[in-house]
Order: sequence, then C-alpha cells, then structure tokens
Amino acid sequence: MDNNNNRLIAFLRGINISGKNKIDMKQLKQQFEALGYGEVLTYLNSGNVIFTAQEDISLLKDRIEEMISREFGLQIPVCLVTVSFLEEVLAQAPLWWDNGDRNIYDNLILMIPPTGTGEVMIAIGEPSEGIDQIQEGRGVIYWSFDLDNYRKSNWWKKTAQKPLCDQITIRTANTIRRLVKMGSQVK
Repeated sequence: MDNNNNRLIAFLRGINISGKNKIDMKQLKQQFEALGYGEVLTYLNSGNVIFTAQEDISLLKDRIEEMISREFGLQIPVCLVTVSFLEEVLAQAPLWWDNGDRNIYDNLILMIPPTGTGEVMIAIGEPSEGIDQIQEGRGVIYWSFDLDNYRKSNWWKKTAQKPLCDQITIRTANTIRRLVKMGSQVK
C-alpha cells in the first residue's frame, strides 16, 4: 500500500467559528492519539487533523465523530480523505484555480458522505457570472470567487445555508496545499 494511503486528513466541519463549536486543537490532538492514531498533527484552528491509521477509512469517520461527541459534547460532521487523494485533487485542478491572482479567493469544497458533488451542484445552482467559477472534480468542487463581489455570489450565500452547510466542508487552496505538504512529510 502507498504510504500516503494510510496518511489521512480529517476535516471537522464548522468548529471554532465566531466562538461556536469550540474545540482546543491540543486537546483534539490528544484525543486522536488516545484513539490509537499515529503521527497526529493539527493545522490551524479550523479542525484539520493529519494522522496515520491502519483501520479502514469507513470505520474511522464514525469513531472520530463519536469521540468528538463524547469528549467535547458536539455533533460535528467529519470528512476523511487520504493525503494521496488530495495530491490527486491538486494535480487535477483546473488552470484557473489557485493561479496566484490576489483578487480571486480559491476554495475546495469537500463532500461529507453520503453527499455527492452532483447533488451539491444542483442544490447551489449556477455560479454568478463574473463572480464565481466552479468545476466539479472527483469527489470535490473547485470554487473561486472575486473578492470584491463575493457578497453577490450565489455560491457564497448557499454554501452557508442549512442543510447544505452540514453536508460539505470548505478549505482554501492554501490550506489544502499546506496539508498535503505536511501529510507527505509524515514518515
């Protein structure tokens, strides 16, 4: 098995935002270690955890969500991916995504199973012309928007609304690149 296939990243949805769903990253790291996961690293305060595990990825999500409920008293959706998956996502990104334009904000939308990209695309609808740019990828949606006009964005408004916001998690291109680099360096 490829070493990066047992290197995982857990994206916790909606923690530490405006004082809500507070989880201390040091405590979160300790709880991942208590579950028996190795080489645990956290990145930023938004719930990004890199770790290694030998268990099947389908079992990990439930264990992590149960731990968060038990230890922090929160019901937090978790999206789990391998570092290898994110390496592929970056390699397959459209040319317009994450091209260095400071007026554009580049995001990656990750699905929280069982949600699929198609249903998210339908739920949000067409991007706002001249503001949003989107492209569906394998299990993700690449999304960029004009920083000066984001409040007019159809996608900006709808990704923050329930129930859709509990079915996805969004990270910036910079965060995704950094997590892949960190995850690839884990021995």
